Amino acid sequence: MSWSLYSHVLRWRHDFARQIMSLERILGVPRAVIGMVHLEPLPGSPRWAGSMEHVAKAALDDARSLAAGGVDALLVENFGDVPFSPGRVDAACVAAMAAVATEIRRVVTLPIGINVLRTDALSALAVAAAVGARFIRVNVHTGAVVTDQGILASSAHDTLRYRRLLGTPIALFADVQTKHAAPLASIPIEHEARDCVHRGLADGLIVSGEATGLPPKPSDLERVRLAVPEAPLCVGSGASPENAGDLFALADALIVGTAVKRDGVVTNRVDPDRVRALVRAAGAR
Repeated sequence: MSWSLYSHVLRWRHDFARQIMSLERILGVPRAVIGMVHLEPLPGSPRWAGSMEHVAKAALDDARSLAAGGVDALLVENFGDVPFSPGRVDAACVAAMAAVATEIRRVVTLPIGINVLRTDALSALAVAAAVGARFIRVNVHTGAVVTDQGILASSAHDTLRYRRLLGTPIALFADVQTKHAAPLASIPIEHEARDCVHRGLADGLIVSGEATGLPPKPSDLERVRLAVPEAPLCVGSGASPENAGDLFALADALIVGTAVKRDGVVTNRVDPDRVRALVRAAGAR
């Protein structure tokens, strides 16, 4: 490569890095603990119990407990809607998530994000725009994976154009080799990370363990950090008081769910004492 071309590439990388949103710009803090608000089954899902009042109360209780425990932001997710849709969720789910997220914003002042499972980025953007959320999580943003929903493929093209159509600055956090999935074609995690940011235009990256409640491999975090040092990096699962400090040394944010529930059971309500223990262990303050 000639020196002039090499210099051009370096300038391009520098200019691109300047376009990446910092975590502080997105959430107001340079390092964050993000608490999961796992919604009860919503209208239209197989386990829907018939009461939005119950769904909203459970979500508000968890949101208050997470805020009381000291998290920096919340991530609202339709966790109870198993089995998850392999594509767009139905209108009832979108309406319910918007209604509950609006109630959360009324009682908790923390920044919030939206994740519409399994990987419905367009609905997540719609809900986020309606309720004033700061970010969305997209489980499959680039590439293709095999999951219990079948084969899920990238919708980055549609997602980024829809965000532009909405005219919103909502940040997009993309999972890299998402949990409960296997890549359709084997690809090193650092290569997918580069594609998510440089080709998929993700604003931040999420690295998780193999399943809910399991931590990522430290080597995976290190490889992603080295590959895309300019992008905010989040741990997407498995953070606990026992490992939070070590994980936080490798990432900018921890997304916490299972470990902050009563008895460490993901389907239980959030325990503010467990939240406080994890926040202390992370050393986020």
